[in-house]
Amino acid sequence: MTGSGFTGVKQPEFDTMAGKHTQAAGRLEQLAEALYGELQSAGVDTSPALRLRELAGRVGKQADDLRRRQALIREMEQQKVSFGTSTTAGSFMEMPDGLDAAQGLLDGTVAARAALLAVGGDAKALAALQKYAKRGNDPEFVRTFLRKLGAKGVTELPGSLAAQLRDGLNHGKSARVDQISTQSKQALRMLSAALAGGTDPKNKAYMGDDFLKQLVAQGRAEHTVGDVKYAGYQAQALIWGAHDGKPPFSGKFMETVGSDAVAYEKEQYKDRWAASKDALGQAVGGRQVPLFDLAAALGLGSLMKPGAAASSGKRVKATVVEDLLHAAGSGKEASQALLNHTPAGWKQSVLDHMLTTRLGAFDYTGNYGSFSKVLLAGATGQDATSKKLAAELTKSLADQVRGAFGKADDGNLKITDRAALDRLAPLRYPLARAMAANIDQLSSLLLNHATFGKADATDMSYALALATRDDAGFEALIRAQTEHMKAALDSVPPVGLEKSNLKALGFTEADLKTFDFDEDGRIGKADVAQFLVDNIVGEARPFGHLVEIRRQVMIAEGLDDKKVSEALQTMVRDTIGLIPVPGARQVGELATGAFGSLLTTQYDKVTGAGYDAAAKWAAGQVSEKGLNLDETHRNLADNRLAVERLAEQMIATAMLNKGMLNEVKAKGQPFMTGNPPTIKPFTKMTPEEYSRFLKWVNENARGRDLLERFRGTFRVTSEVDDYLDLQIPSSGANK
Repeated sequence: MTGSGFTGVKQPEFDTMAGKHTQAAGRLEQLAEALYGELQSAGVDTSPALRLRELAGRVGKQADDLRRRQALIREMEQQKVSFGTSTTAGSFMEMPDGLDAAQGLLDGTVAARAALLAVGGDAKALAALQKYAKRGNDPEFVRTFLRKLGAKGVTELPGSLAAQLRDGLNHGKSARVDQISTQSKQALRMLSAALAGGTDPKNKAYMGDDFLKQLVAQGRAEHTVGDVKYAGYQAQALIWGAHDGKPPFSGKFMETVGSDAVAYEKEQYKDRWAASKDALGQAVGGRQVPLFDLAAALGLGSLMKPGAAASSGKRVKATVVEDLLHAAGSGKEASQALLNHTPAGWKQSVLDHMLTTRLGAFDYTGNYGSFSKVLLAGATGQDATSKKLAAELTKSLADQVRGAFGKADDGNLKITDRAALDRLAPLRYPLARAMAANIDQLSSLLLNHATFGKADATDMSYALALATRDDAGFEALIRAQTEHMKAALDSVPPVGLEKSNLKALGFTEADLKTFDFDEDGRIGKADVAQFLVDNIVGEARPFGHLVEIRRQVMIAEGLDDKKVSEALQTMVRDTIGLIPVPGARQVGELATGAFGSLLTTQYDKVTGAGYDAAAKWAAGQVSEKGLNLDETHRNLADNRLAVERLAEQMIATAMLNKGMLNEVKAKGQPFMTGNPPTIKPFTKMTPEEYSRFLKWVNENARGRDLLERFRGTFRVTSEVDDYLDLQIPSSGANK
């Protein structure tokens, strides 16, 4: 008897069948051995015996399978997992066709029962649930577990565990608290994996849209355990906060449950938040208190946080939204789905809400980490949604930081609202990364008066005033602009391009017409030089904008940027790599391709906090030792010198790669090495060799002229003056 995904088995006939298969396998094996001996003694072909042995093996495997099914059926009967079906032919036990499915049905049912008993405070059931701690990624288990537990059980299990911990603390039962803490962490980790899989339409464990709606209903409902009352989302948040990213939560979950949790907090706290910002609230130091998760509300500290040492107290201020953001940060899809979603009845996206209405709540807890992680996951890619979110982030933070800056008496930038700047400081790095991923927009805004979403060049400039203050963020921006310039120079056609070699060199007739300035049908050195000039000047402007805004921000802080100057010096050494001899088609080992370096984990670490402390110390030294502002400005000039050296290397490489030095002899030069000879990597050149290399380029390919064109544009600060409403003093460094 068969059904959809199930087979009906009749007992005790099934037990008899399993036993007979086992006996048959043994007898066939004995017969195969006997036959093999007889055939071998007679000196005839033994293949019939070998075929019989293969048959015995197949029957043996079938017997093993039947015995496993037999054991599962008996346990399922014992646990009353399936009650069977009665027909005119007798009583049948329903058995899933796959053994994994059968095991999942059994374990999921038993685990769900244990979880429901644990909700009621059954200590033995909670201990029994530990057995299934690692089954959260098993689709067969998850489907059964969530179906039996239901959205109500999912919500109330962490609520009950939290209440039990609070009761244990109240009565000084330290051993019991330690035990429940360990068990609850394991349960929450399993629940988080199960919930992520069961709410993902692409996962085999998907429970359907109705289950998501039930989670929302339970999240908004008030629940009670003992004398503890809580909103369902406060308990569900403990599951989200326990997530380890495997499997990631889906966009569907974030749009349905996640965005509703954000909306719920706003609805519940709207009046309270408004009161904290009115005149009276500000007068008494009102703060924007958020909706805490249940562990924080009950003062449980990290007792329910997997991976953290068990400790109780009110120091951990975990909130429902921050737990949600932790879960959303497990993947790009979830991050973008949450940030880009506009809840029903709202006129703003969740991202806009986080950056404006809810920003004070982040400030209250001081926990921006999960928000930063979601921004990095959702707003730093090259897809359309990433760009949209990056544009919103840029515009929103530009609007907020604008009032924090003004013009000092000497015409430089000054800070006018330190509190506002400090409040936005944790968002500097994700903002910088989002802008770095869209570095082409900086050129477009400056050169073409374009817009980036709703942000214009002035907005971009103020956003950079925030972003470039972060050391790692500034480095990411400079690296991105470096890659952008390398890509621009790489688009320059090579000397000798003409109709006969267009296809071989990857160009079209339209390209030839565009690049052939003198219209002689061939790309010559004059054509390449003109195209290099156009690109070099175009790339110098955004470079200058980045470095001058960083410089102004550091002046406003009264700090120097020695640390970042050293980082740029490393970039100067490492950016280009191995350069080929003149005439080679490709440049050897360039740094990673345009924007590629921004996608590695190396640049995902926020390192600003450590430098903040060092910078404050440096500022104190300046004050104590009476160093004047000129000394600070002298240190600040290092970044400009480093960028000019980067440009120098890129220009020299472009001229080599595009054939500008094809007819120039390099044999015997001290900067050459190997056979066939190549130009040494810059990292291997001595200062004298590097100087000789530059002299060789400058004398033979207009290198000095091209660098001066870059420097002349790069050093102009008038655009920064205009966009930030400054009057930057003229100095030798600016000339």
